[in-house]
Amino acid sequence: MTAQRPSGPFRVGDRVQLTDSKGRMHTITLRDGGELHTQHGVLRHSELVGSPDGSVVVNSLGHDYLALRPLLRDFAMSMPRGAAIVYPKDSAQIVMQADVFPGAVVVEAGVGSGALSLALLRAIGPDGRLTSFERREDFADVAKANVETFFGEVPDSWNVVVGDLAEQLPAQFEPGTVDRAVLDMLAPWECLDVVADALTAGGVVICYVATATQLSRVAEYLRATGLFTEPDASETMVRGWHVEGLAVRPDHRMVAHTGFLITARRLAPGAVPPEVRRRASKTSYTDADVELWTPGAVGDREITDKNLRKRVRDAQKAAAGAREAATSREGDAASE
Repeated sequence: MTAQRPSGPFRVGDRVQLTDSKGRMHTITLRDGGELHTQHGVLRHSELVGSPDGSVVVNSLGHDYLALRPLLRDFAMSMPRGAAIVYPKDSAQIVMQADVFPGAVVVEAGVGSGALSLALLRAIGPDGRLTSFERREDFADVAKANVETFFGEVPDSWNVVVGDLAEQLPAQFEPGTVDRAVLDMLAPWECLDVVADALTAGGVVICYVATATQLSRVAEYLRATGLFTEPDASETMVRGWHVEGLAVRPDHRMVAHTGFLITARRLAPGAVPPEVRRRASKTSYTDADVELWTPGAVGDREITDKNLRKRVRDAQKAAAGAREAATSREGDAASE
């Protein structure tokens, strides 16, 4: 069965985003007998069950809450995290720049907390195939639970492989059978050779990296292989605006740098692209430069085992609620 987002009245097990008059948000999973307690009163989950999406409910002290099912971007920003997520602004660019289409065969590494996986699964649709590679099993557990929570089940189009992409990719795919490769990892250059073998001619590889030093090394490696088109690099910054009558101004805060995207396409076997003319610049690197590309230097942060175990439990608890909601919906459908 292909996973679908729930619609219709709220049911037990659904995730609901509650927003008060000051814009403060609470995301809850509806439970039998559940309650949301804040300093402004108590809201019983039973007040929401049976209400349509977009309803306004009142708590015990008369405070109003707007109740909506979270959008994908809302869910991604609030879900339990094992690793840092790819922000919605970058996920959107990845789907567009890589031209991820319905029915595509896509490889992703690593899976992190599953935010990018959600966007890719939406883009490939039920006829596509997404294979996500993750070195750490605990991160994979968080991602699988988050994806199941959002869709209500694990999509048939998704497979998670725990292991190193460079070792596992050749075992999972025949040469020339992958349409798109999305690499969100500290050292994507270590996997570009096997990715090149797996990609179909004209296929796209897109790398998400955090620092300019990583960006530099990926670009130089892509060029050195002779297997890809000239890489294209960019970053995305989003600035919101306050719009109220004639009071129109940019927000004081913005989502600025989160990472760089670098994209290239697989050349046909034996193809030699036209030489790109460049102005003189430093195009080689030394051992001293390589030291700037180590995991610690590029900002790799370790999460404590205790903290990660808690996030795994939180994600799996949310997934259990989603399964409960899916079972409830199937029961309702069978009784109609």
